[in-house]
Amino acid sequence: MLSEQLARLHRFCVQHLLYPLLLSSALACAIFYGRVIWSQSGTYRFLVWNLFLAWIPYGCSVLIVSLHQRHPREWWWLLAPGVVWLLFLPNAPYIVTDLWHLEWLGERKPVPLWYDLAMIVSFAWTGVFLAVASLNAMHNVIRAYFGRVLGWLFTLGALGACGIGVYLGRFLNWNSWDLFFRPHSVITDLVARFAHPLQNPGAFVFTALFAAFMLVCYLTFASVEQRQNLVRENVGQI
Repeated sequence: MLSEQLARLHRFCVQHLLYPLLLSSALACAIFYGRVIWSQSGTYRFLVWNLFLAWIPYGCSVLIVSLHQRHPREWWWLLAPGVVWLLFLPNAPYIVTDLWHLEWLGERKPVPLWYDLAMIVSFAWTGVFLAVASLNAMHNVIRAYFGRVLGWLFTLGALGACGIGVYLGRFLNWNSWDLFFRPHSVITDLVARFAHPLQNPGAFVFTALFAAFMLVCYLTFASVEQRQNLVRENVGQI
């Protein structure tokens, strides 16, 4: 009985890419810890916090999949974790913008540029990986409830919202939880930038570019997943 439960848990973890995500996170944290020892400072410790925030939407997506499996006809179970997932989703790919911190030349010594670049890229890759994995899980759930077309519309909408969220975080210094505690201020800032596209072209260009970047990442992941499914089907027919 225990072995069957462990086998199901293992399959669930494999299905949701938990093992490579943990490995990628461990690598990023190990590189950061090496920098702390090398420089005797925690200059880039915010990367660890950002990585923690990136795990929140992934955890919500796993919870949603589990609830969907237990209550396949009761979609309202998914509303609360779904809202949290959407609000925190931008935190995952947001780490890509931390590459801007490479400008801190004065705080880098004695650590060379290539080490800091490798460290931030490892965190950024893990964040994008977490975002894509959680979005794929949500895509599958929405498709199961509402069909293929609405599944893709949901995914495209989430990617657009993700671009907006990253813009709000990087340029306006808003956090996901500010939508709970200061919603009026966040919405006011959002409307001020996006209601007047000619006056704020940077907001639109950045949001569109980041959403397009994430779309390419997601399509790459989805195509690989589809290819694996086709391979399994072909092997099963042999």
